Amino acid sequence: MATADLTRKETALDRLAARLSPADLAVPTFLVVWSAVVILPLLILVVFSFFQVRSYQIVYEPTFATWQSVVETGRWTVALRTLRVALTMTVIELLLAFPFALWLAKGLRSKTIKAIIITFLTIPFFLDVSSRILVWRSILGTNGIINTVLTSTGLVDEPISWLLYSEFAVHFGMLGANFPTMVFPIFIILALIDDDYIHASGDLGASPVQTLLHVIIPMALPGILAGIIFTFVPLMAAFVEPQLLGGGFVDLLGNSVDSALQQIRYPMAAALSTVVVVLLGLCLGAFMLLTRNRLDLATIFSALHR
Repeated sequence: MATADLTRKETALDRLAARLSPADLAVPTFLVVWSAVVILPLLILVVFSFFQVRSYQIVYEPTFATWQSVVETGRWTVALRTLRVALTMTVIELLLAFPFALWLAKGLRSKTIKAIIITFLTIPFFLDVSSRILVWRSILGTNGIINTVLTSTGLVDEPISWLLYSEFAVHFGMLGANFPTMVFPIFIILALIDDDYIHASGDLGASPVQTLLHVIIPMALPGILAGIIFTFVPLMAAFVEPQLLGGGFVDLLGNSVDSALQQIRYPMAAALSTVVVVLLGLCLGAFMLLTRNRLDLATIFSALHR
């Protein structure tokens, strides 16, 4: 009897194994690995924010002191400023990158020039961020190239001070550094769109604007969302641009985390990093909700066009 039951169980397991494809087995494995690599460190980060540092030693006693310090020292205003800067720069990058990517994918016919432009867009990935940003200090400074030209030509009486060590300088420094991360996903998805769809839209009487709103943008939406995510996430953690171009006058969460780490205030760094993760989760959740409800960019632009 026991042998028969064991045989039936083995037969059932064999049938189950036969029905499961390698892909079915890969998904649970991926979820386990992803949870161990991503989710578990985030949970540890949150737990770590409830500890304290005393005499350069971490005290593993749960307390809300670190979070109280975050509120009392006004760190929440830094979080709001970081969110505002990240959202503003993401919108600016999108408005600049989409027409450029559309021209690069559909307007530019020379493959040689297209390859050269794509190569130029990849160059920033091979350079250190600090090196790229540091150059702008000699250009935007009071004795920099721009102010030298403006004062020597008589366009201004004295150097413009807000070109450097200001929020404008931080925005300007972020512009070029994050432009490729917005362009590439949009360019790739636009390049995959069959030109026959665009030609068919024109043959059916649609204007270029209507083709853009009702054909190109809806089909390019996955690339647009990918570009938004790939650009917005690094902007929320940026600290090089505020540090080198802000001059201490533009404090973002990335700078606060870096400062806390240098001062060996690891629980504070964990708390601020948790704030960044929560803000990212909320914003990405909003993007997913807009996509699920089909309130996409094409619908918004179509409404404005009417």
